[in-house]
Amino acid sequence: MDFLKGLNARQSEAVECIDGALLILAGAGSGKTKTLISRLAYLIGAVGIPPSSILCLTFTNKASNEMRERAMAMLRGFDLDSQPLLCTFHKFGLLFLKRYISLLDRGANFVLLDSDDCKKIIKSLESKIATSTLLSAISFYKNATLSPSEVLSGARDGEERKIAKVYEEYQEYLLRNNLLDFDDLLYLTYLILEQNPSLASHISKKYAYIMVDEYQDTNPLQYKILRLLTQEHSNLCVVGDDDQSIYGWRGADIRNILEFTQDFPNAKMIKLEQNYRSTPEILRVANALISKNSQRLGKVLEPTLENGEEVEVSVYESDREEMRAISKKIIALHKSGVSYKDIAILYRLNGMAKSVEDGLLKERIPYKVIGSIRFYERSEVKDVISYLRLMVNPSDDFSLLRVINRPKRGFGKASQDKLISLARGRRIYEFFCNESECKEGIGEKNYKTLKEFFDLIAELKEALKHSFERFEDTFSQRIDILSEYAISEKEERGSNLKELFASLKEEIAKNRGIEDFLNDLSLSSDLDVEVENSISCMSVHLSKGLEFDYVFVVGCENGFFPLLGDGGDMEEERRLGYVAFTRAKKKLFLSYTHMRFYRGKSSCLPPSKFLFEANLLQGESETSEGVGERVMGSGAMVRHKIFGVGRVIEVSGGGKEMRVRVNFGGNERWILSSFLELV
Repeated sequence: MDFLKGLNARQSEAVECIDGALLILAGAGSGKTKTLISRLAYLIGAVGIPPSSILCLTFTNKASNEMRERAMAMLRGFDLDSQPLLCTFHKFGLLFLKRYISLLDRGANFVLLDSDDCKKIIKSLESKIATSTLLSAISFYKNATLSPSEVLSGARDGEERKIAKVYEEYQEYLLRNNLLDFDDLLYLTYLILEQNPSLASHISKKYAYIMVDEYQDTNPLQYKILRLLTQEHSNLCVVGDDDQSIYGWRGADIRNILEFTQDFPNAKMIKLEQNYRSTPEILRVANALISKNSQRLGKVLEPTLENGEEVEVSVYESDREEMRAISKKIIALHKSGVSYKDIAILYRLNGMAKSVEDGLLKERIPYKVIGSIRFYERSEVKDVISYLRLMVNPSDDFSLLRVINRPKRGFGKASQDKLISLARGRRIYEFFCNESECKEGIGEKNYKTLKEFFDLIAELKEALKHSFERFEDTFSQRIDILSEYAISEKEERGSNLKELFASLKEEIAKNRGIEDFLNDLSLSSDLDVEVENSISCMSVHLSKGLEFDYVFVVGCENGFFPLLGDGGDMEEERRLGYVAFTRAKKKLFLSYTHMRFYRGKSSCLPPSKFLFEANLLQGESETSEGVGERVMGSGAMVRHKIFGVGRVIEVSGGGKEMRVRVNFGGNERWILSSFLELV
């Protein structure tokens, strides 16, 4: 089979580079996924590498699933006795810990928490420091491989010591209840590998070929794990784009990709610069913008598509007017045959989503906000998940305490606190199994309630063994989750539960157990959600990896995009702009306003400096000293040698190709900007 079919010369070179360290520097829309999949299939089908010797790490379940399906399709007809491991970094950590966490004297029946669970634990510790601050600090410490004692000993002031103490209490709680948070999946994996050299050597030999997608998004902890996994060989192939490194705020270190060829001896770099996604007009502004960065390896996206429409820049009086105009453009696109799912609206800050939603709602345009409350974090869904967790592990105290009184069973907080106190560090289920002690401690009535609860969990397990239908019927009849909610909420929440059970049924039909289903939920992300036929609204951060025919980027004003302030990284902001621009395939719409309402007040800000750097506006952007600029944007007054003075209505294109629609006393004309001057 020709695994190189359909690849360009650079892509083929990357596929055929087998041994040693390799950096595939893949620009936006350059076919990096296709290259990675072809390389995976080539290793197995052409070179003869055993599939079980290959580890491929991604950042989303969606990416790993897509790669697996496409690679296996290329290998159809091959008699494979094993499969490569394709998964996210965190899924790798989960699988590793299920097998080796005993080396830390912990049980493999741990429970993986989601972010909402972690918040509740932090709040229970009653610190005066904001929960978000504590969670962020703890996540930072774990990704820096710092234990509570190390943080405490290195604390520079009282505030850091307080945070370190909360970190210590938080870790003790997790350890006592055999709970893991998301960061533990990598932190504990690293600790085990680092403390057990022979095991690290064994795992490195097992995975003789390692590939990593989106390498620019790796953090120091992931880098350390990769160093341990490649200690017995140098066969590490990473794919990434330094120009799309936009997660520095959550720990990603751009130096991992910038210094790859120094970190791994004799490493080779292959640049993929041919873009198969966007029109030349879109690439022109993206290249112009990102060229202003100094921290980059350097590449220029080369278009392969024919010329399309110019990038459109519009200015409006307010954000309401902005969305009114954008909604009209979307309606026109839809009437022309464009599907809603091929359109996206991007913004720099999640707080801008409300004005976008309001505008679309008024025009009754279907939309989906990516990054809002995730389905599996909704209260009623989490209640059902807690019951499922208890079916897998009745010793899961965290889940037990969530639902022991949901729906109400007369086992309130006072009874729960007493139960925890009497268990004295034991699991509640273990304490319950000592009937005489438990009954004497919590009383006959509470013991009966607890027994009925655990009998119910056993009944659900037995029902599931018979059939999913019996399980669902038993659950619905015995557990009235919706009784806790107002009548007005029951319909929507009931629909959510139906969707949850449908998903569970589908997984079980694939011969996967509840435990697999629960693990996948904990590892899922917003980008794993399939978008129906509706407008996709999301932050620029969440748009990375996605593409749409038509993209609207709102809020292109200094102070919003780029986001300016203390500690801001202008190069990362510029990379965000590059990501936003390159999501568009056919046409890119950029807009800014004279007045924007945000967080309860109106702000008057100048156009984004990115519009100038991308050669989309002429003039000079406002300086940090606040000196205003004169811009040939919508609303500006201009003079033409023949037509006289007019007002700019719309701007399209950039640089020498900038075209301006001007109203000259009632007559509208498109004029090249070079033939106009600002009045």
